[in-house]
Amino acid sequence: MLCSGFNVVGFNWLASPVATELESIVMDWMGKMLKLPSSFLFSGTGGGVLHGSTCESLVCTLAAARDKALEKLGGGFDNITKLVVYASDQTHFALQKSAKLIAALTRTSFSTEFSLSPDTVRAAIEDDIKSGHVPLYLCATVGTTGAGAVDPIEELGKIANEYKLWLHIDAAYAGSACICPEYRRYLNGVELADSISLNPHKWFLTNMDCCCLWVKHPSFLVDSLSTESDIMRNRSPASNTSTNAAPVIDYKDWQIPLSRRFKALKLWTVIRKHGYSGLMYHIRSDVSMAKRFEAMVAKDERFEIVVPRKFALVCFRLKPKRESEGSELNRELVDALNGSGRAFLTQAMLDGVYVIRCSIGTTLTQDRHVDDLWKLIQEKADRLLSLQEPEHASR
Repeated sequence: MLCSGFNVVGFNWLASPVATELESIVMDWMGKMLKLPSSFLFSGTGGGVLHGSTCESLVCTLAAARDKALEKLGGGFDNITKLVVYASDQTHFALQKSAKLIAALTRTSFSTEFSLSPDTVRAAIEDDIKSGHVPLYLCATVGTTGAGAVDPIEELGKIANEYKLWLHIDAAYAGSACICPEYRRYLNGVELADSISLNPHKWFLTNMDCCCLWVKHPSFLVDSLSTESDIMRNRSPASNTSTNAAPVIDYKDWQIPLSRRFKALKLWTVIRKHGYSGLMYHIRSDVSMAKRFEAMVAKDERFEIVVPRKFALVCFRLKPKRESEGSELNRELVDALNGSGRAFLTQAMLDGVYVIRCSIGTTLTQDRHVDDLWKLIQEKADRLLSLQEPEHASR
């Protein structure tokens, strides 16, 4: 409400010094909560920006990586089409969409744990080099959309550095959990990355739209995305001299659009209201409820946990008597649950298996809601199984 009421359009520093300065402060606050290396912070040698979504962050970092690579290759469309992007097939589809925008090829692979295999990545890179392609960009995920899986950042980072790829960490969902010491290990190796992003609007009590992007070398982003215009010239804070080299941040050069909202205000409000301890409590409470739900599912022999839970996402399914009926059976269960109007669950296909996703993360969810959800699931499952053969209906 405050953002809309003030109607700040902070495309450059001069348009709203407060919007720019507060954003740089808030991005350092977030980075320090995550214990990011100083190479990603304004208080160090890097910096951060608030985008609307992970899609924007991917496009911007891909563009920066592309232009950096083309500078060495000599530019030209032929060289653009040689560029290759690597990711898991569990990586959000936004990466493939973004790669298309910069005309790069995309390679996807995964391991049995639904995370990116370093050995597979290395083999793919070697094959592409032999074929005359140019490895460009490697995307590692912390908390994949479908299963909440985590890619091995440290191992992937070593490969990226060896072959001189841009390493981006997409921590859109689970990055928020890494403010808690017990989950920080999932960011081990972040010092090897070129950029990292997470979405506070997913699990950090912040409303849409809000995506944090940190870059180790802001100049690469600015060189790729900056625009020059007399209208956009700043005046240096230290003088009244009009200059393009003012010692200030122009966030218009860190993103695709020219104009931007006062996004920092809402994240600043969330951090000031809840504090570090309050935000950790929120994350831990949601994980605790997910564990509670997971335990109830595991006790019922008719169900199975498909993927080991890491955060507050539980992937499960109703076991079919015949595997060929598994997708249809669980699809009917999801439809029945969502059709009741009492809960909303989503689905995913993981290695050909249809799974139901229970994600806990909203502000008002309590244990009683989780218990009610499980009772509803059992109720709908009872009805579905009663239509199957009698022996399958017994618990």
